Amino acid sequence: MFKDADMKDDTPHTLWHTLDPREVLERLKSTDQGLDPEEAQTRIESLGANTLGQDVEPSRIKILLDQVKNPLIYILFAAVTVTALLGHFKDSAVILGVIVINSAIGFWQELRAEQSVRALRQLVKAKAWVVRGGREFQIESAELVPGDLVLLTSGDRVPADLRLLATTELKIEEAALTGESVPADKDPAVLEDPDLPPADRTNMAFMSTIVVAGRGRGVVTGTGLSTLMGQIAEDVRSVRMVKTPLQERFDRFARRLGLTILGLALLVFVLGFVLGLEPFDLFMTAVAMAVAIIPEGLPVVVTITMAIGVSRMARRNAVVRKLHAVETLGSTTVICTDKTGTLTRNEMTVRALYSMAKYFDVSGSGYELHGSFVERETEKRAEILPGSDMEMALRIGLLCTESSIEWREERHIVKGDPTEAALIVVAQKAGLRSEEEGAAWPTVAIIPFESQRGYMASLHKRDGRNIVFLKGGPEKLLDICAMERSQVECRHDEVLAAAEQLAREGLRVLALGWKELPPGIAFDKLTEELAYGVTFAGLAAIIDPPRSEAAQAVQGCAEAGIRTVMITGDHVVTAKAIAAQIGIGGQEPQALTGRDIEIMGDEDLEKQVEAISVFARVSPRHKLRIAQAYMARGEIVAMTGDGVNDAPALKAAHIGVSMGINGTDVAKEASDMVLVDDNFASIFHAVEEGRIVFENIRKVTLYLLGGGVGILLTILGTMVLGMPLPLNATQIIWLNFVTSALQDMSLAFERGEPGILDQPPRRPNEGILTSALLRRIVLVGLTLSAGTVLLFHRALALGIDLEHARTLALTSLVSFQFFQLFNCRSLRRSALAMNHVHNPLLFGAVSLAWLAQLSALYVPQVSWLMRTVPLQPQELALCLGLGLSVVVVVELDKLILRRRAERRHTPNQAFRKN
Repeated sequence: MFKDADMKDDTPHTLWHTLDPREVLERLKSTDQGLDPEEAQTRIESLGANTLGQDVEPSRIKILLDQVKNPLIYILFAAVTVTALLGHFKDSAVILGVIVINSAIGFWQELRAEQSVRALRQLVKAKAWVVRGGREFQIESAELVPGDLVLLTSGDRVPADLRLLATTELKIEEAALTGESVPADKDPAVLEDPDLPPADRTNMAFMSTIVVAGRGRGVVTGTGLSTLMGQIAEDVRSVRMVKTPLQERFDRFARRLGLTILGLALLVFVLGFVLGLEPFDLFMTAVAMAVAIIPEGLPVVVTITMAIGVSRMARRNAVVRKLHAVETLGSTTVICTDKTGTLTRNEMTVRALYSMAKYFDVSGSGYELHGSFVERETEKRAEILPGSDMEMALRIGLLCTESSIEWREERHIVKGDPTEAALIVVAQKAGLRSEEEGAAWPTVAIIPFESQRGYMASLHKRDGRNIVFLKGGPEKLLDICAMERSQVECRHDEVLAAAEQLAREGLRVLALGWKELPPGIAFDKLTEELAYGVTFAGLAAIIDPPRSEAAQAVQGCAEAGIRTVMITGDHVVTAKAIAAQIGIGGQEPQALTGRDIEIMGDEDLEKQVEAISVFARVSPRHKLRIAQAYMARGEIVAMTGDGVNDAPALKAAHIGVSMGINGTDVAKEASDMVLVDDNFASIFHAVEEGRIVFENIRKVTLYLLGGGVGILLTILGTMVLGMPLPLNATQIIWLNFVTSALQDMSLAFERGEPGILDQPPRRPNEGILTSALLRRIVLVGLTLSAGTVLLFHRALALGIDLEHARTLALTSLVSFQFFQLFNCRSLRRSALAMNHVHNPLLFGAVSLAWLAQLSALYVPQVSWLMRTVPLQPQELALCLGLGLSVVVVVELDKLILRRRAERRHTPNQAFRKN
């Protein structure tokens, strides 16, 4: 059994690089077949997870204490002290009780928000390919243990400290650890110096570094805090939650609003004093009014609303890694998307071949092994003759690969690239078998595909000869092909015309070739030998059918005012054909190629992109320029990517979107959002959820500020009219508690309204409070205050005592806010046309608050504290009827807005345009 003690004699960062690979495996009690799965489980139970320690959650005591670290609470504590000193113990008890209850609710809300934000980190977990028991598995990196065999490919983030056993052109960027800006070349050879610094340990790969090129295989020597990165992490354990720009704006907004309201409270005190009102009552009223009007819970509700949106996006396969993406999604104007796997199904099938100057159609779909070859010109079944260029082309597709496919009980399991899987399948349709061909043409070395090179190559031995197989894009591969060496001579322009013809049919085209090398060629000289003289064997044309939901999503984006742009490495004709099928750019989409972009300056590209819907034959570095060109035009850009070289474009765009299935670790790390299913439709759904989040924040703001303005105008109105204060300080604080404790948060759970995607994208600098929203807040405030002042004045005129009149005023304001909550469920739609059952939390919040208000009226102990009196049924009905008037007023305002929008032929835009 492998125990932790086995590691303690050998310091992992000092000795592993000095040992022979065989000795490393022996010391780690592992083999070249990897660990047995049961042994791996035993080790993880013994040594723990491969993590850099758990994030320390903020103390609940600290969160609770934060609830009272608030200027408003300080004011309330001052009020408690003053009232107690003056013998008003009833007021002291009520204010203290409200502080306790509000702090408890605030604690619960903030704890929920904190947990929701921190849970985002768990939505995208790092993965690693390992060999266990001779089989390859993809597991979470946290499950790695010392002795595991790990496979590295370009774009991976190294999941643990590894002693490399085999490498192929492996380069790892280690700047985070060593400070070296140039990627390090890796080689498994033994290094004898035990004191080498990490930067010189070329046979080691360290946790959290990045594979930028090549392939590698290594054994885990250290995990978690036992890694080199773990030692650094021990010194950096504090966690700081970074606020989004929206949260920062809300914090500033709340501070400014707070200062404004404190000024108004002072004004109320001064005005009341001039009018001869009791100074103590004025002081308490001013304090209570400030507390009631300031929306102190708004920043927390904003965080909760965003966290809810993130959770909903995750359920729709879009995992947000950074909260700021939630608010930016609602402003997105251009989505630059990859084609393969995102707009298409990524279920490749070879539909046609071109070899020996002839076209051949291939039947069968997907990864089924049944199918035949038909010569297109004669429409006769074709036989694949041994030794022909056609057979060689199929063999190259079968063996020049890093992928594999297994068939199990009529199911297929593809490991690797679906395009390579399609080439394996078509070769098997022709009678070539992987095991037999692999034995006859054993693979000696592989040169992985890199975008700069444009092809992949594999070196094989055959009867003592060195044969290299190559596959890649037609333009790049044909540049190094010697056409006259193939069995049927044809010119470059003929093959390129054939490739274009196949691409015009919506097929992705790959060129296949081979070259015999001189004996004893050194591996590091392979790429030089492949710069010329490659024999052309044929073209393989592959179809990747578009996703049906992608076409619907593209149409939805267009209706939402969002342009969809396709960026692909495929042939321009293929790209345009697929784009037309999906609806990108119409039936004749405008296109630019990578070569066009190369010769353009940035200003020219910026002018061109407005009309372009398809970018074809582009490299990852072109994607960066495309993103920057759109951004220079003022567009808000979402950019998709999956490769290591896509990282700059993903970081540069406003929203970087990486692929969850085929995306590299580097791409995911650079992105703001990860598509779990690699599906374009998931981006569209995320945009919808982003807009819902922003709308819900506006609804909460409208509800809180509308009620606050109503309280302020009510107090000022009665003072100006020479009436007594309509509410005492205790009642104002109670009103704030009963109408804002839970109702504001219930609006965060609102679903999207119909037509939310009919609006144009929100301007990124657009504030929460538009002119129309401000008008609504003032309108609601005037309605609340006018109704309450009228009722209060009427009650006093009828000779009702002050305590009874104040009870009527308090109950009417509570009723107003309850009905206003239903108004706020939509900023445009009629509350009468909505299904209010869709938000059960809202009904629960209203029910609890209404029960609390009834207790203040009819439970003697509570009414004694509140200084209220029981109301007669007809009086209660009067308050409810008065509260209902706010629905009528707001419905008229919504009707006016809808009519204006209809006249402008821009539905649902009134809240943005006004």
